[in-house]
Amino acid sequence: MTAYRLFLVDDHGVFRSGVRAELAGEDGIDVVGDAGTVPQAISGIVATRPDVVLLDVHMPGGGGVGVLRGVTDALGSEAPVFLALSVSDAATDVIATIRAGARGYVTKTISGTELADAVRRVAEGDAVFSPRLAGFVLDSFTGRSAVPEPHLDPELDSLTKRELEVLRLLARGYTYREIAEELFISVKTVETHASNVLRKTQQSNRNALTRWAVNRQLG
Repeated sequence: MTAYRLFLVDDHGVFRSGVRAELAGEDGIDVVGDAGTVPQAISGIVATRPDVVLLDVHMPGGGGVGVLRGVTDALGSEAPVFLALSVSDAATDVIATIRAGARGYVTKTISGTELADAVRRVAEGDAVFSPRLAGFVLDSFTGRSAVPEPHLDPELDSLTKRELEVLRLLARGYTYREIAEELFISVKTVETHASNVLRKTQQSNRNALTRWAVNRQLG
């Protein structure tokens, strides 16, 4: 039997260990690496060149979509197949992940044997979905879905709740001191959040950041 090389991506180390244990006794699955952050995942996948990536959807720093895009940008046509594994069965998550390039989407209620079978199937070219999720994808691609087209914005998704609050107030023209008073935090903390926002959104200064936020109707 062909052994498919698998890379695990999930921000919970205990969960990654559990998946490794579940798949350890399964024929045809060779776990070659794992990662808990988006940057680690991208670099690890590029280095190990697996056949399949088992991908968590909700992660800090851009989520599963950020990993998909980063790996695809780096490897192009040589990128592995992605199979999303998530606690979420929301239509918006499923559609966004599939549109970003994943070959399948299963929920974390799946058994170890079923997961191993899903990995083998996507490696062999099949599309695999947990039972009720396939309908979301079919409806989306046939134009019948009532779910709005998902907004894919890894930079925005990478912001924490507090960073997003600071960004909104910056876009409205608040000073650091006014933001501190509004959010009941110190000016130093505001400066730290603002610096993180600039870095994550790849903007060079506050004016550029304000334009970036207004373009996304965040002001």
